[in-house]
Amino acid sequence: MEFVVYVLLSEEGYHYTGQTPNLERRLSEHNSGTCHSTKHGHNWRVIYAESFPTRSDAMKREKYFKSSAGRRWLLRHVAGWSPSRPVVGTE
Repeated sequence: MEFVVYVLLSEEGYHYTGQTPNLERRLSEHNSGTCHSTKHGHNWRVIYAESFPTRSDAMKREKYFKSSAGRRWLLRHVAGWSPSRPVVGTE
């Protein structure tokens, strides 16, 4: 089974990073308003996704994206991603 690490962006500008074996189903759940962590946003869309052979590998990448170094990487490599707070060391 393959796992996907994904970064979402809402129309309000919120970001969410997660991992799942089924991205289409998970995106639907986020947009339904039933997920506690994304209920504050609307019209979530995927702005970045990567596939991994194991859940362990996906979880490591997810943890990286949630770190300051990972947020800087996203800022440099993902169109449409901008931090909700300034990221130190991006210049």
